[in-house]
Amino acid sequence: MDEKTKEKIDILLVDDEKDFVDAVRSLLEERGFNVRSANDGVRALEMVTENTPDLILLDIVMPKMDGIAFLKKLKAQEKTSKIPVIMLTVRDGQANRNIGLEAGAYEYISKPYDSIALLRQVRNILEKTGKLKRSVS
Repeated sequence: MDEKTKEKIDILLVDDEKDFVDAVRSLLEERGFNVRSANDGVRALEMVTENTPDLILLDIVMPKMDGIAFLKKLKAQEKTSKIPVIMLTVRDGQANRNIGLEAGAYEYISKPYDSIALLRQVRNILEKTGKLKRSVS
C-alpha cells in the first residue's frame, strides 16, 4: 500500500498452522495491512461478528469447523455475506477449487503459495471491492 492510504485494511487469516500464519502475517504487515488470525472456523466466526474484516484468507483443513463450513455460515448471514474470501489451502485440485468457489470464495490459491501472486490477488480483490485505491506504479 502507499502512504496515501490512511485507514489500515483489516485482513483476517484463518489457519491452524502457526508457522504459516506467522509467514503470511509478516508478508502482509510489511505492506501495511492489519492482520488478525484465528486457528479454527468457530473462533473466526466470533471474530468476524466482533469486528468485520475487509478480507478473509481461509484454510480448509482446521479443527472444530473446517473452512468450507465456515464459508457457508459466513455467506448465509446478511451482515457478513459480502466479505471477500480467498481460500488459501493445501487442498489442491479442480474438485476442491470448485467446492470453495461454489461456497462463495472469490479466489482459490493452493499451498505452497507464491507470495507475489497472493499479494496481487489480495490487492485485486480489495480494489474491486473499493477498500483499496488502485495504485499507479
